[in-house]
Order: sequence, then structure tokens, then C-alpha cells
Amino acid sequence: MADAFKRGVFAAVLAGAGLLAGCGIIMQQTPGTLIVRDARMQAAGGSAALELGLDCRLSGPMQDALDHGIPITFRVDLRAGAWPRALETSRRIELRYFPLSRRYQLHQLDVAEVRSYATPGYLVAALGSLRLGLPKEFATVPAAAPLRVSVHLDPAALPGALRLPALFEPAWRLASADFAWTSAAR
Repeated sequence: MADAFKRGVFAAVLAGAGLLAGCGIIMQQTPGTLIVRDARMQAAGGSAALELGLDCRLSGPMQDALDHGIPITFRVDLRAGAWPRALETSRRIELRYFPLSRRYQLHQLDVAEVRSYATPGYLVAALGSLRLGLPKEFATVPAAAPLRVSVHLDPAALPGALRLPALFEPAWRLASADFAWTSAAR
């Protein structure tokens, strides 16, 4: 009877440890957050730019990948106007860490602009005030035109070994909801 009791206690302890380990694994699979806080399009002198404010929190696996030198690339999709005459464009932003120099970089891949930061906190905070150049056609968008922007992780830009997890694991899902406004409202 004492042996049966000991086995029961041992089984309960094992089950509890398994549940705790499972909770840790689930916590690692918690997705990050990406929110478009503010967006506005500026047009002047035949050129246009998108001013974008993002609130971003990377998941544990994403931050770990970044800290090991794997770049994290976001795709910013902008649509101005209504279908079928809407203008559309995409811009890519890369977050990267260089272990030898111990510097984090925010690189706009469509232009030669690179900003460097000492900590991952400063890097993520820099996403709060982005200015992305747009094609010159966007300078002629009418004042009352509807605008829509969304931002998401670009899984195709990840190294091959991470592309499959990026498709299926919740920790690698990172996308904002569409943010809509009219160019006259901002």
C-alpha cells in the first residue's frame, strides 16, 4: 500500500512537472504584437512619403533569432484610392543585429537609409517614427482619397530553416490590422 501511494505521488509530481514544462513551451509560442499607431502621407514638390508609427513587441523566438544575427524583415503595404484605380506599393524594413559590433540596425531595403542602435529596445522604439519614401504617383493622390496601410512579417525573407516555422508556429505570426484614413484627415 505504501508503494502504491509513493507511485501515485511520483506520478502526480511528474504530471505537474509536465504541465509546467508545457506552460513554458506555450509561453514561447505567444505571438508578438504589431500595431499601426499612426499613419499619414505627405506630398510636396512632386514627391510623397509615408510617415508611420508602429508599436511592436517581438515574440521570444523572434527576439532570439534577431539576437543571433538573423534579420527580421517587415513588409509595409500601402493602398491609396479605391479599386479599380487604386495605387499600391510595398516597402520593406529590416531589423538586424551585428554581434561583432554589438549594434542593431534598422534598414529600409528600398532605399539606402540605415540607422544604428545600441540596444534592441532602441531599435524597436525607432519603429515608432518611420518615414518611408513613396513612388512619385502618390504625390497626386486626391485629398479625399481613402488610404490603407498594413504591416506584417515577411516570411520569405527569413533563412530557409525558419520559413516553415514562420508559416505554422504562432510565435512567428506578426501582422498589424489594416489602418485606414483619408489623406485630408491627417
